[in-house]
Amino acid sequence: MIAFNGFFIAGAIVCAVAFIVAVIATIIRKYPDDWALIGAVATELFLIVYGIAAAIRQGGGESVAGDPIEFWGYLITALIMPPVAFFWAISEKSRWSNAVLAASAAVTFVMLFRMEQIWQ
Repeated sequence: MIAFNGFFIAGAIVCAVAFIVAVIATIIRKYPDDWALIGAVATELFLIVYGIAAAIRQGGGESVAGDPIEFWGYLITALIMPPVAFFWAISEKSRWSNAVLAASAAVTFVMLFRMEQIWQ
């Protein structure tokens, strides 16, 4: 059983809100709006803070229980996804850009969950 920390809970909330807003935008809009784009930005900002906190925790002696390379690989991959989805959404003004933003939020949550498993 994983004991979830505050960072995971905060990340889950950010990803869930970004996902829900993007799904609603996919249903009711033909192009990405500011709210759906803000979800991708919020997800990226969270991941940056999460990465800094993870580096501080690991530097302070709290080691990753699993493979550290796998943990940092997940984090780097997760950091790449929201900007790619964001730039996709602003370059292709279609309903499906919102779906890409939703997929990015969902996959980021899964990667965050996996990072939490690796850490503990």
